[in-house]
Amino acid sequence: MNKSYSELIKFDSLRDRFLYLKLGGSVGFETFGGKRYLNQQFYKSEEYRKFRLRIIERDDGFELGCKDSPIKGKIYIHHINPISEQDILGHSPLLLDEENAISCSFLMHNAIHYGDERLIPEPWEPRRPNDTIPWR
Repeated sequence: MNKSYSELIKFDSLRDRFLYLKLGGSVGFETFGGKRYLNQQFYKSEEYRKFRLRIIERDDGFELGCKDSPIKGKIYIHHINPISEQDILGHSPLLLDEENAISCSFLMHNAIHYGDERLIPEPWEPRRPNDTIPWR
């Protein structure tokens, strides 16, 4: 799998970006098995925290970088090409590569890993005058 941020942002819609990233895993399949502590240690490291802030700033708090979809709530960082136990143990460049990361919500992150298009949040639309008056 060799996907990248540069390729991802060529897609205009949130749906197309989701389809590019979709992994199609199943809930219950653990990527780290009994060694989940490894990725948790990595995610708590100072270098990852700095990396995470750079990605959030780059994406400006938008779902998969789509300017019409602000993330409401906590922002997660999704590794475009999933990381493995070997990546963490070998301190692979893939871990902190900005070409391998994108901002997303918890719901989108789960949709990428385990879900389908039904989990994609609807694009945000700004309010307009009279938009709640049905006869106008």
